[in-house]
Amino acid sequence: MTTAHDVVVMTTHDIGRHLHCYGRASVVSPHLDALASGGARFAKAFATAPQCSPSRASLASGRYPHDNGVMGLTHRGFDWELTSPHAAAVFAALEFTTHLFGGQHVTQHPERLGFHQMHATDDLGGVLAQENPDRRLYLELNFEETHRPYPPAGAPPPNLEIPGYLPPGPESIEEMTAVEGTIERMDATVGRVMGALEKAGRAGNALVVFTTDHGLAMPRAKCTLYDPGLEVALIAHWPAGEIGRGAVHEQLISNIDVLPTLLEAAGGAVPDGIQGRSFLPLLGGDPYESGDSIFGEKTFHSYYDPMRCVRTRSHKYIRNFETAFAVEVPADIQQGPIFRANPGRYSADRPSVVELYDLEADPLEQHNLAGDPAVATIERELSERLWSWMRDTADPLLDGPVPSPRYQQAMQPDH
Repeated sequence: MTTAHDVVVMTTHDIGRHLHCYGRASVVSPHLDALASGGARFAKAFATAPQCSPSRASLASGRYPHDNGVMGLTHRGFDWELTSPHAAAVFAALEFTTHLFGGQHVTQHPERLGFHQMHATDDLGGVLAQENPDRRLYLELNFEETHRPYPPAGAPPPNLEIPGYLPPGPESIEEMTAVEGTIERMDATVGRVMGALEKAGRAGNALVVFTTDHGLAMPRAKCTLYDPGLEVALIAHWPAGEIGRGAVHEQLISNIDVLPTLLEAAGGAVPDGIQGRSFLPLLGGDPYESGDSIFGEKTFHSYYDPMRCVRTRSHKYIRNFETAFAVEVPADIQQGPIFRANPGRYSADRPSVVELYDLEADPLEQHNLAGDPAVATIERELSERLWSWMRDTADPLLDGPVPSPRYQQAMQPDH
């Protein structure tokens, strides 16, 4: 397979797989549709975590949140910090020039990440015009358009689809209309990025990956380990790589698999410590045996709420390590009309340590089968698999409750 000259990673916030090319008919996303039709789309890609900072840290490091230092939000007041090498530093070591466009949410110290330069998102055309065309580039572009708060919704499209885990009614129509408006604006930014790459003569041999950080910012999605919280879009486009136009891959993929794939495509070795696995052979049509499960986790978001899960093609097993609300609804989602219409829907106490769902019979994960003798073998097998993963990755939960940066700060003497 050809070696990619440039590597381009585009991300956006809070939309999961809510795109036209993923079957959402009312979404206007022509540029991402074109990216998918000219490349490969992954139908079963998942984040390691259902929140921004931990998921983005996994994407950038190829490691699970409990291994890369980011078990919660990184902005001031939460203070988690990426301790593993960022993709920018890894590509810089391969003599790529590394550029960040837009924000990042994995550290309060972006100067430590390994980017040679950091810019506003709309600077891309000018930056590319100044770069030596022979110089290899790693470009990371993080879009903000799809993050809450949303602009006024306007009139809903006639074919608007409300996800099944949301309650029917005007509140869901309003919020889904609003988020789809932000997706259309974000998609236009994707179009400008691809146009800038084309104008600079770099589009042909650039491996472009578009992905999302986690599921939709809606109640019972973001900040949960249900599929609506963990599912992400993942699109790869690489004309010179001959990865198959319009290919759709059904293998289970985790976002820790993206970095080793990019490195292999660029001709670089995968550093020790990366826990993801390259799916480049899959892109090239070569033999590839995907794993039969992915793992997800949450430790902190608004508060301490540690949980871990294993998902296979047919089942989801979740272990909850603390008492909490049945689902966490982050503060910005609580401001929306869906939550405000019925807060009690999401504020019940968590009923069970273990949750087990048959994803084929119950794709919305509403009927907990844990303890049912009919599925005892499956429950035991998935429990063993989850504990093995936690041991193999040295999950700090095995040693007791995880202290937060705020706890560690509070324990320091005042003098």
